[in-house]
Amino acid sequence: MPANLTPQYLAADQRFKEAVTTQEKIEALEEMMAVMPKHKGTEKLQADLRRRLAKLRTEAEKKHGASKGADPYSVQREGAGQIVLVGAPNVGKSSLLARLTHATPEIGDYPFTTRLPQPGMMPCENIQLQLVDMPPIDPHFYEPWMGSIVRHADLVLLVVDSSSDELLDEVEEVLKVLDGSRIKLAGRQPPEIDDERAPAVLHTLLVANKCDAANAPDNLQILREFYGEQFEILPVSAETREGLEDLRRILFERLDVVRVYTKVPGKKADLSSAPYVLKRGSTVLDVARAVHRDFALSLRFARVWSSEKSKRSLKYDGQMVERTHQLEDGDILELHV
Repeated sequence: MPANLTPQYLAADQRFKEAVTTQEKIEALEEMMAVMPKHKGTEKLQADLRRRLAKLRTEAEKKHGASKGADPYSVQREGAGQIVLVGAPNVGKSSLLARLTHATPEIGDYPFTTRLPQPGMMPCENIQLQLVDMPPIDPHFYEPWMGSIVRHADLVLLVVDSSSDELLDEVEEVLKVLDGSRIKLAGRQPPEIDDERAPAVLHTLLVANKCDAANAPDNLQILREFYGEQFEILPVSAETREGLEDLRRILFERLDVVRVYTKVPGKKADLSSAPYVLKRGSTVLDVARAVHRDFALSLRFARVWSSEKSKRSLKYDGQMVERTHQLEDGDILELHV
């Protein structure tokens, strides 16, 4: 039996997807329960929402009662992708985090100002990407938990100081330390290897900070000569903001994800709402599963509208598509269940 979910329910579901705190998620789920049509077609959905509510309420109680016991050496993933900043001492990672996000890390002109992972959310068009500033990668102060965070990143930024005459040595030191943790930084998206014994190979961009320094052009030339074939090198300045908007755009592109909007049949798509963000190559069925796991089972058909910026040769204007149809960035999807 079709669920026939109301616009009020879908709006609450959208707020749930956009929620950041546990309390915001609880409030959205409670509203979804209140406005949901109550009939046989929504029985499974009601049961699922009740389970999710119970789980979130339990989590909220645990956080309230044991917030002091939270692990300071872990970072909860948020947003459309997690990007970890690594580098030698005093290369300006914390300054970049402060410029690109709303985070307020401690910034100093002395080594090891950052002692714990510092996350921040970076606005990127209509989604959020999570940046994580790490303590400096140094052989004398490196701890195993640091490698664990880097290993699980979607993308790594290897930050160097363009004004330093020792930048080549600093890059080699960072690569050597991470290699000791079975982590290899690669300039291109590495292939997935299904082998627990293999080192983690992470897609990495080399960010040359402080490019406004007087000696930066000469040092950048040297950097390109030694690492230009291994890494994509992006000159930026946290001080003057030079190159930061290009960096923001490139980070989204290198994550290789697509944003898909959903719409209610008979209604216009709300492109100001948060889209679903999935890996490139995801299908209609993947989006249906992201909306709700029952939708993947009950999906009858879907219609697709292409974004005005779509690069595909065949543009879609509400055509019916198969479950296996791969979606492009900016597509609008109408699910019929």
